[in-house]
Amino acid sequence: QVQLMEFGGDLVQAGGSLRLSCAASGTIFEIINMAWGWHRQAPGKQRELVAAITSGGSTNYADSVKGRFTISRDNLKNTVYLQMNSLKPEDTAVYYCNAQWGSIDSWGQGTQVIVSS
Repeated sequence: QVQLMEFGGDLVQAGGSLRLSCAASGTIFEIINMAWGWHRQAPGKQRELVAAITSGGSTNYADSVKGRFTISRDNLKNTVYLQMNSLKPEDTAVYYCNAQWGSIDSWGQGTQVIVSS
């Protein structure tokens, strides 16, 4: 099973930027075929999809982050990134990385992002 680990969560002021990373174990064959997603869960709320990228590089974003967040992947580094700009207090949440391909559906442990006003 592919294992994922997120990095980059931090405390940041509103208007600031962070880049989250998700490092994956697994073969290069698995990595290049996987679809990736970044999800987040704020206290008292359900987990929601923030951004996703397919194996072919197509992306989609939640309306709340369009124009501010960018998801990207580096297959050679087994890593997916989430660049977050113009952060708002409502972006405060635990951010989770997810990878899917065939029977693979892996989640990381999450990384905390706190945006202060």
